[in-house]
Amino acid sequence: MGKVVIMGHPLIQHKIGMIRRTDTGTKDFRQTISEIAMLICYEATRDLQLKDVEIETPICKTTVKQLKGRKLCVVPILRAGLGMVDGMLALIPAAKVGHIGLYRDPETLKPVEYYCKMPADVAEREIFVVDPMLATGGSSVAAIQMLKDRGCQKIHFMCIIAAPEGLKAMQEAHPDVDIYVGSLDEKLNEHGYIVPGLGDAGDRIFGTK
Repeated sequence: MGKVVIMGHPLIQHKIGMIRRTDTGTKDFRQTISEIAMLICYEATRDLQLKDVEIETPICKTTVKQLKGRKLCVVPILRAGLGMVDGMLALIPAAKVGHIGLYRDPETLKPVEYYCKMPADVAEREIFVVDPMLATGGSSVAAIQMLKDRGCQKIHFMCIIAAPEGLKAMQEAHPDVDIYVGSLDEKLNEHGYIVPGLGDAGDRIFGTK
């Protein structure tokens, strides 16, 4: 069973408060999203396995710890998920990056894939799917299913702000996936926006309307 971790770290909470503000401009918003992603990544990688490796220091030989087993892959859901990638790569620079593009069909309201590009060995990697907002959960549920269909088995999901409705949808669809959330907000409004939320994350990261 996957776990759900709601971040209580003071730095994460402080920075989320900054990006919620209407008067936070594009540059500061983008930078802070990246910083929050780095902090959540620090927590989300806490359970990665280690192995012992013998090395030589300037003084003597010794045994040190090194990441064991699966290589890592960060998979942003386009386009807002791109805002979280740099912060994660600052911590795990050797990770590969895959991309998933989805849009919501205006008739069915179901997510439709328009782009998917993954490393050739993605099925052998430990995956971190990232999207700043978990609203209805539709896109995230679909993205994770696309990865499972490609043979991926060890998948984590990271978001900055989640609505209870989206979190519930994710847990029901993918009970095996660990979910890391910066802040669990109150609800979705009638337009599918998270309340209190921060508006449209993609528009605010990229300065579009």
